[in-house]
Amino acid sequence: MLIENQDSTPEEFDSFDLNREKVLYPKRKSVIYIGPLIPGRYEFFGEFSPNTARGAVIVTEKERSNANN
Repeated sequence: MLIENQDSTPEEFDSFDLNREKVLYPKRKSVIYIGPLIPGRYEFFGEFSPNTARGAVIVTEKERSNANN
């Protein structure tokens, strides 16, 4: 997963659902490895700004395609 800190201050990505945490430097992008995951909703937040820096990763079931049907 690619995540970007668009603020001018550091933030710490934190997710109990994903069992991940990572410091994100100001105005920088970072990669956080999170998979494979089963379908569901995985919440995350910014530890330094937990009321405003919030989001979720939504994992859906991959649709299988069969060209012979």
